[in-house]
Amino acid sequence: MSNNTSGNLPSPARVGIGGPVGSGKTALIEKLIPALEARGIEVAVVTNDLVTKEDAERLKKSGLIDPEKVRAVETGACPHTAIREDPTLNIQAADDLANLFPRIGVVIIESGGDNLASTFSLDLVDYWMFVIDTAGGDDIPRKKGPGIVRSDLLVINKTDLAPLVGSDLDLMESDAIGVRGGKPIAMTNCATGEGIDAVIDHLSRDVLFDA
Repeated sequence: MSNNTSGNLPSPARVGIGGPVGSGKTALIEKLIPALEARGIEVAVVTNDLVTKEDAERLKKSGLIDPEKVRAVETGACPHTAIREDPTLNIQAADDLANLFPRIGVVIIESGGDNLASTFSLDLVDYWMFVIDTAGGDDIPRKKGPGIVRSDLLVINKTDLAPLVGSDLDLMESDAIGVRGGKPIAMTNCATGEGIDAVIDHLSRDVLFDA
């Protein structure tokens, strides 16, 4: 968790999740919530959308999390503006959740669907993941967008769809390894939960130090 403290409790770690529309960001969050809470880590979520609260409403209705622990930010502009250039609204939402629920161990901040150039401000998050999916094409890692190259963890999702869409999963993995300079990769199928334990292990080791 973050080393910053508020009162006698550590402040929650803030974990960003970005990636293109349809890559499976919300589905990943839906798997992370119960997996983290099974380890005794309370979770809150801040979602970002252009002019809707669709992702927040989906999570509130999921039964996986107390609806009061979900906040929605309507960016009204390019999605990565609110997570990079001016993350004030997201910082405020995360701080509000931390104040209301002092035992939260992690606040997940989901970016609105964006392109491969999306990155998170380090003023906003302690750690960030970037999600791509096999249906987008096996050439995505070779495009070397900042999300692919700079994220703390690259998640290649929808591994089950690779043979159905003609994507070479082994090639995606090897290309991702080649462009990330040793930074980790996780292969997931959020529909079944495959690979989620590996994501949790990365979070536990790299940002939730006492998990």
